[in-house]
Amino acid sequence: MASSSAAAAGPLAPQKELVYNGLLPYGERLEGEARRLLAHIKANLSRAVQLQELWPGGLFWTRKLSTYLRLYGRKFSKEDHVLFIKLLYELVTIPKLEISMMQGFARLLISLLKKKELLSREDLELPWRPLYEMLERILYSKTEHLGLNWFPNSVESVLKTLVKNCRPYFPENATAEMLDEWRPLMCPFDVTMQKAITYFELFLPTTLPPELHDKSFKLWFDEFLGLWVSVQNLPQWEGHLVNLFARLASDNIGYIDWDPYIPKIFTRILRSLNLPVGSNQVLVPRFLTNAYDIGHAVMWITAMMGGPSKLVQKHLSGLFKSIASFYHPSNNGRWLNKLMKLLQRLPNSVVRRLHRERYKKMTWLTPVPDSHKLTDQDITDFVECIIQPVLLAMFSKTGSLEAAQALQNLALMRPELVIPPVLEKTYPALETLTEPHQLTATLSCVIGVARSLVSGGKSFPEGPTHMLPLLMRALPGVDPNDFSKCMITFQFIATFSTLVPLVDCSAILQERNNLTEVERELCSATAEFEDFVLQFMDRCFGLIESSTLEQTREETETEKMTHLESLVELGLSSTFSTILTQCSKDIFKVALEKVFNFAVSNIFETRVAGRMVADMCRAAVKCCPEESLKLFVPHCCSVIAHLTLNDDVLCDEELDKELLWNLQLLSEITRVDGKKLLPYREQLLKILQRTLHLTCKQGYILSCNLLHHLLRSTTLIYPTEYCSVPGGFDKPLSEYFPIKDWGKPGDLWNLDIQWHVPSAEEMTFAFDLLDSFLQPELDKLSQYADGTLEMSRDDVQQCLTIVHNCLIGSGNILPPLKGERVAHLVPTLVSLEEIKLYTGVDYDLSRENYRETISTVTRKLLNYVLENSEDDTKSLFLIIKIIGDLLHFQGSHKHEFDSRWKSFNLVKKSMENKLQGKKQHIRALLIDRVMLQHELRTLTVEGCEYKKVHQDLIRDLLRLSTSSYGQVRNKAQQAFFTALGTYNFCCRDIIPLVLEFLRPDRHDVTQQQFKGALYCLLGNHSGVCLANLHDWDCIVQTWPAIVSSGLSKAMSLEKPSIVRLFDDLAEKIHRQYETIGLDFTVPEKCVEVAVLMQKSSDLHNGWTSLSSEEIQLGIQRQKERNVESSQNYENLVNKLLDCVDQRNLPWKFEHIGIGFLSLLLRDDRVLPVRAIKFFVECLNHDALVVRKMAISAVAGILKQLKRPHKKVPMCPFQISGAAHPSTIQAGDRPDNQWLHYEIANLPKTKQAWETCHFVEKTHWGYYTWPQNMEIYASAEEQPKLGRSRKELSEAEQVIYDHFSDPKFVEQLIKFLSLEDRKGKDKFNPRRFCLFKGLFRNFDDAFLPVLKPHLERLAVDSHESTQRCVAEIIAGLIRGSKHWTFEKVENLWKVLCPLLRTALSNITVETYNDWGACIATSCESRDPRKLHWLFELLLESPLSGEGGSFVDACRLYVLQGGLAQQEWRVPELLHRLLKYLEPKLTQVYKNVRERIGSVLTYIFMIDVSLPNTAPTKSPHVHEFTSRILEKLKPLMEVDEEIQNHVMEENGIGDEDERTQGIKLLKTILKWLMASAGRAFSTAVTEQLQLLPLFFKIAPVENDNSYDELKRDAKMCLSLMSQGLLYPQQVPSVLQVLKQTAKSSSWHARYTVLTYLQTMVFYNLFIFLNNEEAVDDIRWLVIKLLEDEQLEVREMAATTLSGLLQCHFLAIDDPMQTHFEQLCKRRLPKKRKRDLSTVVDTIPPADLVKRHAGVLGLSACILSSPYDVPTWMPQLLMDLSAHLNDPQPIEMTVKKTLSNFRRTHHDNWQEHKQQFTDDQLLVLTDLLVSPCYYA
Repeated sequence: MASSSAAAAGPLAPQKELVYNGLLPYGERLEGEARRLLAHIKANLSRAVQLQELWPGGLFWTRKLSTYLRLYGRKFSKEDHVLFIKLLYELVTIPKLEISMMQGFARLLISLLKKKELLSREDLELPWRPLYEMLERILYSKTEHLGLNWFPNSVESVLKTLVKNCRPYFPENATAEMLDEWRPLMCPFDVTMQKAITYFELFLPTTLPPELHDKSFKLWFDEFLGLWVSVQNLPQWEGHLVNLFARLASDNIGYIDWDPYIPKIFTRILRSLNLPVGSNQVLVPRFLTNAYDIGHAVMWITAMMGGPSKLVQKHLSGLFKSIASFYHPSNNGRWLNKLMKLLQRLPNSVVRRLHRERYKKMTWLTPVPDSHKLTDQDITDFVECIIQPVLLAMFSKTGSLEAAQALQNLALMRPELVIPPVLEKTYPALETLTEPHQLTATLSCVIGVARSLVSGGKSFPEGPTHMLPLLMRALPGVDPNDFSKCMITFQFIATFSTLVPLVDCSAILQERNNLTEVERELCSATAEFEDFVLQFMDRCFGLIESSTLEQTREETETEKMTHLESLVELGLSSTFSTILTQCSKDIFKVALEKVFNFAVSNIFETRVAGRMVADMCRAAVKCCPEESLKLFVPHCCSVIAHLTLNDDVLCDEELDKELLWNLQLLSEITRVDGKKLLPYREQLLKILQRTLHLTCKQGYILSCNLLHHLLRSTTLIYPTEYCSVPGGFDKPLSEYFPIKDWGKPGDLWNLDIQWHVPSAEEMTFAFDLLDSFLQPELDKLSQYADGTLEMSRDDVQQCLTIVHNCLIGSGNILPPLKGERVAHLVPTLVSLEEIKLYTGVDYDLSRENYRETISTVTRKLLNYVLENSEDDTKSLFLIIKIIGDLLHFQGSHKHEFDSRWKSFNLVKKSMENKLQGKKQHIRALLIDRVMLQHELRTLTVEGCEYKKVHQDLIRDLLRLSTSSYGQVRNKAQQAFFTALGTYNFCCRDIIPLVLEFLRPDRHDVTQQQFKGALYCLLGNHSGVCLANLHDWDCIVQTWPAIVSSGLSKAMSLEKPSIVRLFDDLAEKIHRQYETIGLDFTVPEKCVEVAVLMQKSSDLHNGWTSLSSEEIQLGIQRQKERNVESSQNYENLVNKLLDCVDQRNLPWKFEHIGIGFLSLLLRDDRVLPVRAIKFFVECLNHDALVVRKMAISAVAGILKQLKRPHKKVPMCPFQISGAAHPSTIQAGDRPDNQWLHYEIANLPKTKQAWETCHFVEKTHWGYYTWPQNMEIYASAEEQPKLGRSRKELSEAEQVIYDHFSDPKFVEQLIKFLSLEDRKGKDKFNPRRFCLFKGLFRNFDDAFLPVLKPHLERLAVDSHESTQRCVAEIIAGLIRGSKHWTFEKVENLWKVLCPLLRTALSNITVETYNDWGACIATSCESRDPRKLHWLFELLLESPLSGEGGSFVDACRLYVLQGGLAQQEWRVPELLHRLLKYLEPKLTQVYKNVRERIGSVLTYIFMIDVSLPNTAPTKSPHVHEFTSRILEKLKPLMEVDEEIQNHVMEENGIGDEDERTQGIKLLKTILKWLMASAGRAFSTAVTEQLQLLPLFFKIAPVENDNSYDELKRDAKMCLSLMSQGLLYPQQVPSVLQVLKQTAKSSSWHARYTVLTYLQTMVFYNLFIFLNNEEAVDDIRWLVIKLLEDEQLEVREMAATTLSGLLQCHFLAIDDPMQTHFEQLCKRRLPKKRKRDLSTVVDTIPPADLVKRHAGVLGLSACILSSPYDVPTWMPQLLMDLSAHLNDPQPIEMTVKKTLSNFRRTHHDNWQEHKQQFTDDQLLVLTDLLVSPCYYA
């Protein structure tokens, strides 16, 4: 980079600057401004960091840097860029950094890193560990759940985005380090698996260059992909894995061979759409929640496209064919959104990839190799496969937005394939009157493709010829009766006219003869433009006339426009203005004439119609000011002058309509280029003098508008034209050929914007206006405020209105208010000076600054009004507006700017060309963007210096915010909040003033003032909240004041509004509070980078480096600041405690105060002792709310007091004596054997206990061991246990004293065993944390006091008492982690009898709590430590003593404990299984369900994941084979299996069948439970059970069936949705073929339903295996000929489904096969006696013939929404059988009726496929009498 040429280019070769700045009229001045500002930022930022001043200095200058990025882009050298990033990276990763500062730095760092092409890996390297440590500390915080840390909600997304942007710069060995760090977490049974995969997805770098691939993804690719392929049941982390693969694929196109995995990938993506298959399907809920993110799936597909093998395209076509029918508008469901997203994202993603391959500049990122770039053929194939679904989706229920976006991108790639079918749908939609929805949908799609349509191009030259017919046909859409149609038509017309110059070029045809055919056609068509414009105007006039105020509503209603009307007004004016901008001179003249005549020959009311007409006139005048003003101004002026000749008019309350209308017209048409208005200034001044002081309010307001617009037009900077070609269209046709410019983008380098910059003459005119109209008003108001002049209220309002309009008209040329800064608000060693931006105005300081004058007069007036006539609220409203604009207004308003920025982005999106990129926008849009940049600069005065003037005005606003009238308060508060957000640090100055109103010792505060002050503290939803600034100095004042205000005289809890305010305040503080930092130390590393930055800026600017004294002073100040914040923290806690202790304080405020206190718990320092004592006493408070807060707080305090436990490193291989495994091998290995629970070596003695290595973390050692593994040191090295009271710290003594006091404990237990909400209470983790903390910090000191209570409670079977015991016991077990052996042994001597009692008394209400208790106790504990518990639980879970229910509960509790232990207790699992196996024939349903669930957990450890050793835990395989033995008797019989077992144990031995049925019921429960939970399905074993289920499952949908049948059906439904491995396909089909021969027709029927779901859910895996496809085809066609009618019909349905998802194709052999079958001769009917029984078995021939008919019917029904070429013939074949005997006749009728139903909508277009003869037959069929028979 640093070559000689770069050096020659001058000091700065900017990274990437904003192009738009250079296009501003004052662009040349910005270069120097940017240089100065950047130098300031660098110097001050590095100075702040070196002086260790993060706040305010550091924060202030990083904010300035982000403003700089907004204003100038990345306009700094590469060296600066790297330094900024390094400095911010160091700042963000400061460990103790306050969270709000961290977020600020992170957001800035993200925007510095955003454009990764600017910095390559050579320029920048960032370490990954600090980020990981930060995420671990914040996202997986150990203390947040205890309330010791408060993080904002946004923190997660900010951190993740930050990592994402740092990722490309991680060093090359990072991948290996990350794998070592997180592999040990990969234990699939543990929550840590989710964490590991999330980290991998976030951190693993995938953009390394190809030569480093061995150091990046090749280290993990096979391992992770193997894991993904082998997981079947969609655990939560699978989606994250997919996101990682998608990113990998997209960053390394062409370097990874995905082909072997493609069928699996597409099958899983299809499954992830959760589409319904078959009629009654049960969805596994987890499939819905954990489905893949569509965005990533799309990214993955796009990245795999192209390349030599066309596999991906083949599968993609298959995917769309299989789901196409779901897109039809008649289908709807929760899956629809996903499908629409897929359609919208995929084309977008392909266009992005094409852009990257063909148009994007080369950067340091790996390019796509030529072999894998997308070819033109690839694109065509892609567009062809997706276009059908998109065309269907145009009319979807969710709206046409997604389809329109998809079409926009597709048309960029292949207009010739995309646009014609869209137009085919559009033309008929424009004709139809009955289906408006069709019109809006098609028009919005045409708008999407407009640009591709108009620009034509090589591939689609006839595109532009459609434009005029479309425009002409769209005109009727301007319809006053249908609002949405009207809006979309406006948008449609505006879009096309923006793209095309409306110039009549038909004259060219005579001149030139070198035109192409299409160009000739276009030229002759353009003659219609004039006609179009005039017709459009007529339509608009019609619209206006039908929406005048008199017509639409009564006088009594509101006079404002309704929301809809204002939208129509906006649509109308912008469309009309676009059309006129794009017109040629000739057309414009005609249009102008027409609009002028319309405006002048009618008189409109000014509210609705008047506004619309005036808008149209304004649009005309704007386009061609000179000609238009000539017409309008003299006319309006003469009418107004004539009507105001008589002085009486001036005093009329109601003015003449004509006068009002002309005023309105005049005020609108003056919004044009100011220079063109100057010739008329005399006339305009006269009109103003006549009308400004009209008595009629409506009149003087219109006149004020005129003044306002005159001032704005002459003083602002703005572009004067937005034409699509620079210079307009008025060149002679001989040298300029407009058709070449159709759809042409603007050229950013030659935009040639025509700016209006105020000239000296205009400035003089503006100041004349101010002198003649503003000055007299100010004088009057000033005298009125002195009391020397009497004025009526109306006059005061009129004066104020004039003042306000002058202010907002000339805000741009009035310099900001002067004055000195308010000093000493914040202590700082760095300059906090503001930046001055040049916005094109040089203030004329010789003239009077009216802003100052207005300010002084308004303040004086405000005082006067508040003293003398406070009820003159209208004047006060105006004063508030004036103050707000004095403070902020410099020519544009923030909210207007925001909405324009939004609409700019919307238009940009709807018309952008993503394929070529590079700002290929329409010229009008580019001009708009430059204008927005100018406005952004005028608005960037934010963060203004806070001067005395501002202080006064803000105090006035505060006074108004606390005045007597609600509406005044409301308006003033809004202005007050805006002001607070604008000035630096002004909140510190204002807070004390607001809090004055809340002081309890003041007696002169009214309720209104009190309420106003509370609102001021609360803030609005977007701005600052004074009550909760993240700053100790402020909170120390506000929080205690809020609590104490409960004693104020003005406070009354009777007023609901005040109560609600306090609730909102407390709620907002709790919601927004983030932990505030106490430690502001800056690490050495940050300072080093800051010094480097200073050195780099010294070279150019001669800033001197800091002296050592300054640096010492900085360090000194920083230490003082830390001390100061600690003192503030303690003060705040003490003040709040004082407040809460006050007598007479209402309870509400006590609660608020306690709430505030609980926010102040921190993890870096212990709460002051006084507060600890307070919270411990609150545990026995009378109020439940307080007790709840106290429980959480004390649990947190105990965490703060926890003594650190020492850990020592250890090597697992030394303990086990096994060697290091060479490759990764998960599961049970020799080196993790010692972690298992084995009864032979449990630590039952003191010595064994002390030599045993306890490992508490369950996941360690399963996949790999951590790099440096640590376990707790032995007991001697740990903190001392059994301390006496003297050895405790003061804080600990407080807790010790209370909990040793029997009375206190008795009261506490009494409270804890009360019920809170009946039936809603659950095991409460907060209380558990409290007890765990007690027993952890004080070991068994409180056991003696608690023991009698525990024994008493355990016997009491009430729900709430049992819950209380469970919480305490869980706390005891978990808290005893570090106790010595003797203490633990004693503990279990107490606990075992308690648990036995409790478990035998278990009830419906409490079993959940006991489950939670045992699960919580076993979480993250070494099972060998808890051997007492496990042995107790395994004693005899199914004793049968307490009846079936107790048995089920004990199993539940046991399962909770074992599940937490995962893979470390194989021996216990074997024992349990051995115990359960004989008991599987349980009679009771609840026990069966529980056993099923327990079995799932027992076998969960037996997973078939890659590189996993066979587990020591029980194997499914062995278990299933034992079960099958016992089920043999059921397998062998043929008859239906009925559930004839009664629900009680019969005496004597039952026969084997009954035993078998009982067993089967339990097994079904197990299979159902494991469908959603296990990782992999043991398919091979379950297959052997399938034939049995097929036999049992019922056919009809009927809930009255017994449990056995229902379960079998459910089980089949879940199994058919399972994901199959390719190697399992043959064996599954084998079983199905076997069953299809079964003698039970139920079984044969069920095979078909199973088959349909299974194929759809594993579509591409089956398609990839030709043999399987043939087998399935054979199976279905064979079952079509089944003797049982139901089976035949089901086979037809299945066949139709398989054809519809294109699994099977309708080919000739299949058609001939069916046609052969249809031709079977039927046997003659024999005459029979009526008495003989009707023969029930149909003859074979009838069955065959029926099969043929069903086959044809299946083919026809498989295309419900279109007519393929083969269909007409099949329909004819079918109709021949209409008179066959039943059941054939019925089938034919059903098919025909269905055909009619689904094709009815588009019959016009489907008719084309049939010949006339066929149509005759069809019509005959569909309406013939037999149709009704």
